[in-house]
Amino acid sequence: LKSGEAYAQEHGIAEADMLGTRLIADMAPLTAQIQRASDTAKGAMVRLGGVPTIAMADDETSFAALQQRIAATVAFLDGVPREAIDGKEDAVVTIVTPSRTLDFTGQNYVLGFVLPNFYFHITTAYALLRMRGVPIGKMDYLGR
Repeated sequence: LKSGEAYAQEHGIAEADMLGTRLIADMAPLTAQIQRASDTAKGAMVRLGGVPTIAMADDETSFAALQQRIAATVAFLDGVPREAIDGKEDAVVTIVTPSRTLDFTGQNYVLGFVLPNFYFHITTAYALLRMRGVPIGKMDYLGR
């Protein structure tokens, strides 16, 4: 996001325009990709660890606000006691959607739902920034 913000400033791209970037009209914009990644990480701890969630309004309209959301998400994750999730590999995790109910073991939930969802949204955010010309690469994606 820092690279996206710098690129937008350098090239005179309005922040709202950059954050509203979509791959296609019916797909969520860059802002929503970050929000969903945040929600996925928080939701994993809530569902698996049984800890109370923190509400986030999904009202970020700037790179700075998205960075604050990420920081708040990391702080939330750091605050989850290890014992809340240790040993939960076989715990039953149920997700109810409008169209169906999904049941998982704790391990299958993390490996087959949380991680793919999280990486989907992060990869999509990366692709949106690249599509706009932001000079980032695989090492940026990997956090190096």
